[in-house]
Amino acid sequence: MTHEPEVITRAEVRDPATYDLVIRRAHVFDGHTALAGLYDVAVSGGEIAAVSAEPLRGVTEVDAAEGWVMPGLIDTHVHFYDVLAVSDSESMQTFEDDELPGRLGLFLQHGITTIKSVGDPTEGILTTRAKIAAGTLRGPRLLATGCGITGRDGHPAATVFSGNPWARARFAAEIDSVQQMRDLVHSLADRKVDAIKLLSEGACAHSGSPAYVWHIPAFPEAVELVRLPLAFLRAGIETGHERGLRVTVHTTQQAAAREAIEAGADGLEHGVTVEPLTDDSLIDLMLEHDIIYTPTLWAHDASHPDARHNVKKVADAGVSVALGSDTFSGRGLFGANTLDEAELMVAAGMTPVQALVAGTSGAAGQCVRSDLGAVAPGKRADLIVLTADPTEDIGNLRRLGMTILNGEIVVDKR
Repeated sequence: MTHEPEVITRAEVRDPATYDLVIRRAHVFDGHTALAGLYDVAVSGGEIAAVSAEPLRGVTEVDAAEGWVMPGLIDTHVHFYDVLAVSDSESMQTFEDDELPGRLGLFLQHGITTIKSVGDPTEGILTTRAKIAAGTLRGPRLLATGCGITGRDGHPAATVFSGNPWARARFAAEIDSVQQMRDLVHSLADRKVDAIKLLSEGACAHSGSPAYVWHIPAFPEAVELVRLPLAFLRAGIETGHERGLRVTVHTTQQAAAREAIEAGADGLEHGVTVEPLTDDSLIDLMLEHDIIYTPTLWAHDASHPDARHNVKKVADAGVSVALGSDTFSGRGLFGANTLDEAELMVAAGMTPVQALVAGTSGAAGQCVRSDLGAVAPGKRADLIVLTADPTEDIGNLRRLGMTILNGEIVVDKR
């Protein structure tokens, strides 16, 4: 489908008009494409009110000086709580008091205005989400699945949390039956999670599928896993859909990706990383089912050399790609890791514009948030102002001048 930019002319602008905020004389990447020429972008009541080729007036006016305005970035795959340090109630409280606010601030400092947590302790992450929404805690818009759902002795329970039973019981939910799967998804839906995440290669105790050895450099132990039983997978997806929730599935192998799609998954977390994507019919299946592919190169590029080739292959085929870094504690810097992910996408062979789409409108689609990820009237005013062109050089995402969240300037580096 051809994208038609939502731009208004002087005749359509309220005149005289005074908006809450006007960003003047800016190039615009609108979440889909770069608009030709310079524009004023007006914000009122937390929403984008106008994108005009003619001058607009605002209570607050910001001269972009022919820089760039684009949607704030969305990172759809984040592990926010410190998986290496949280091991009891006391350390959890210390993290929430001492580390959590600064970690939220780092995302805003790097131009990330929405994050999606996909495997944090349910109670903690939903409390954090509520505090941000209420304005008692400052941070990016937070979406959350709550805990990830896996099989007994599956990933991440038997991998990341093998030596941390307290965190294991909170970050991962291990299920042994179809009924347990259904009950857990209903419970999470009752808590008003934003989506459901299942882990396919995540059931060590079950047999009947090819083994997969889980190992990433951040953790010393390798663990042999097999796939979640198909009946469990289907039950989780069906129940999530019954409750109106999008369900994405952690996969790394072609066979697991196919199984997840055929079971009704809406998206693949990681996709295919541990082997070359050689099955073209799998790509056709992704297209047929409108799958969104989240490659998480930041976490897997170094240890899985096929991951780059695979994401280029799916992107070139027209599969929707969403930016998700798989950021977790212990490596890099929250926020900066998201920018690394965008740069790795381009290093893999995607164009800068493809990577920008993945981090804005594509990511908004993965999160089922049509109000985000675009610069157009009626969208949420989550914006960043850059001093250089990101459509030519993805590294210019680091040239941040300003972050705007819900129409409020929350970072100003000018």
